[in-house]
Amino acid sequence: MAQLIDTHCHLDFHVYAEDLGDVLTRAQAANVGRIIVPALDLENSRTVLELAERHAMVVAAVGVHPNSSAAWRSDRIDELRRLASHEKIVAIGEIGLDYYRDNSPKHVQQEAFEAQLALADELSLPVIIHNRQADDDILRRLRFASRTAHVGNGVLHSFSSSWSVAQAALDLGYYLGFTGPITFKKATELRGVAAKVPLDRLLVETDGPFLTPHPYRGQRNEPAYVRYVAERLAELKKTTEAEIVRQTSANAVRLFGSKVAVSG
Repeated sequence: MAQLIDTHCHLDFHVYAEDLGDVLTRAQAANVGRIIVPALDLENSRTVLELAERHAMVVAAVGVHPNSSAAWRSDRIDELRRLASHEKIVAIGEIGLDYYRDNSPKHVQQEAFEAQLALADELSLPVIIHNRQADDDILRRLRFASRTAHVGNGVLHSFSSSWSVAQAALDLGYYLGFTGPITFKKATELRGVAAKVPLDRLLVETDGPFLTPHPYRGQRNEPAYVRYVAERLAELKKTTEAEIVRQTSANAVRLFGSKVAVSG
């Protein structure tokens, strides 16, 4: 049987510090074979890389999150380029735009996003995209990148936008990652979007420690709980959980490369 790949979990956060070994053991017991840990800023990029070096089932992404981009300087790209050359780095991320919080001016977020999209293209790495209330500007930049770089080389992680945004991203070749909210009682619209996404473009993720799925909503999220996302997707797609595991893991390998592959 194929193993799950949690394509987005912040295992470096302090809430995991005291029991990370147990968290990883529970993940393995829940049939999770690989976990991708994205970075939030330059210093954190070094931290997630060190974490990946210590644990065989963990790989990482390096990048500057939009909420960490206020101090962005163009020379940050040089250090990201150096870090991205490590054998356990599988993506540039998480990067993108966040217009919900006011942690960084929009024009600075946009500059950082565009520079990191260009870096990902230069290095032939996929991108992990954060999008919060910035649909139009995200799509505008992805459309531009698709004309000048690799088409669809990334994922819109923890997708929560409308079907029209999903369709636009899919048309550009991107994958969509789904998290715990698709298990929430009132998330009817989001489940409707997930149900329409082709099987070969779906990814599963926790975004731990956030967005914990039912029945553990309100508690700390962890990779073992990604199976609840897979279960709900199986219901929505009218297929088996085993097929969702097989397909989403195959999708992750197709996007992120052989470094995330796990044997069944």
